[in-house]
Amino acid sequence: MIDKKKAKQDPKKQWTKFIIVLVLYLLFLYWVGSWWGLLVVPFIFDVYITKKIKWQWWKEEEGPVKWVMSWVDALVFALVAVYFINLFFFQNYVIPSSSLEKSLLTGDYLFVSKVSYGPRIPQTPLTMPLTQHTLPVFECKSYIEWPQWKYRRVKGFGNVKLNDIVVFNYPAGDTICSNLQYQTEYYRLVYDNGEGLYGSSVGVPDFDSLNSTQVYDLFKDVYAMGSQFVRNNRGQFGEVSTRPTDRRENYVKRCVGLPGQTLQIKNRIVYLDGKPNKEPDNVQYTYKVKLRQSIPDAIMKDLGISMEDLTSLNQYGFMPLTKRAVAALSARKDLVERIEINTDSPVGEVYPRNAWTGWTRDNYGPVWIPKKGESIKLTMDNIAIYERPIKVYEGNDLQVTNGQIYINGKLADSYTFKMDYYWMMGDNRHNSADSRYWGFVPEDHVVGKPIFIWWSSDPDRSGLGGVRWSRLFTLVDNIK
Repeated sequence: MIDKKKAKQDPKKQWTKFIIVLVLYLLFLYWVGSWWGLLVVPFIFDVYITKKIKWQWWKEEEGPVKWVMSWVDALVFALVAVYFINLFFFQNYVIPSSSLEKSLLTGDYLFVSKVSYGPRIPQTPLTMPLTQHTLPVFECKSYIEWPQWKYRRVKGFGNVKLNDIVVFNYPAGDTICSNLQYQTEYYRLVYDNGEGLYGSSVGVPDFDSLNSTQVYDLFKDVYAMGSQFVRNNRGQFGEVSTRPTDRRENYVKRCVGLPGQTLQIKNRIVYLDGKPNKEPDNVQYTYKVKLRQSIPDAIMKDLGISMEDLTSLNQYGFMPLTKRAVAALSARKDLVERIEINTDSPVGEVYPRNAWTGWTRDNYGPVWIPKKGESIKLTMDNIAIYERPIKVYEGNDLQVTNGQIYINGKLADSYTFKMDYYWMMGDNRHNSADSRYWGFVPEDHVVGKPIFIWWSSDPDRSGLGGVRWSRLFTLVDNIK
């Protein structure tokens, strides 16, 4: 008996479909640079030509089996499609904090392009689509750590450029504490607690009397004390665990320093190779403000002052403002009694935490940003800056003994970097956890480039009144 379905099929159409799909698939394999995918070609051939395998056998069933399997089929197809689209082409990202305000706002939803800088081949390929590292409800890992593939990036449309806004995996998010709201605070906790323990047991050191080797050894003890304290207090901090590079939290900042450049911050201004870099139009700093009366809601909305900003003012006496907001409020003598920039800038809170540099968030560096293929002379004066890239990001065994540096068991006085690195900062300069606090962003952490804002909702306002209609479909490149 002739199968009516097969009889209806036009061989020419089937071969045409097969050839189109095969060509597109081969182009994809060429793009990603992996020919293991050729193992799938016989199955594609069967789908369109031979049809030996009953891929949709359930369509011949009756009753609930057909109904259930139709939904399973649709769900699996959707998950697989979303997985590959998010992996190689684009994904959604929502701005969770105010670190980039007023350029990107809390509640902005971004269309992030993976092809702008080239998508990464996944390092942890076995993961649940639409999750970063944790399964909702179950609160467990959404990925399987095996297999772990080496970093490789497919060719994209270009490279990270100066002043690009970039989405990347949080570099210091390799180690986390499970009980904390911000799980990525492990290293800050270690150093903060370690410094307190060291001070109470040994005393507050006089760094001016110590040489660089003594300072390095001191902070090695500080780190050991802090790490032991955090791990011994699991009830407070939770279990300490690690995350692969592509499963770490996604951050979004502006790239203010490129590989090979020397960056320095002087009185809040970023200098590159001795020349001041253009500040973003909406850059913010915190100002000490004394109000005569409450700021009207209309003025707050016009100047982009949020409830979070007012909370900061009420609690600490300062809040972040743009130049435009400062000028507008300074002119309103009926509202503002006094306004001045906040120059408070504690020493000892910035990267690297295992050195005494005297640097602050407003006066930092100079520091050379590592570039692939270029070398730097290593000394006890700069090893703290480059230890993490060499040891953690590039996987070398680095030890310092009696003031001498050993890499992979060999005495070293220089190192040639294997990756490019970037310096990322938020536009909300006094309210941004960025490279000033955790250092360089390696190229293997770069996720993609935000293209446009597809939705924006003000967390301080509800309903349609909270929709920022003017921001919808705004190109991120137009936000300078």
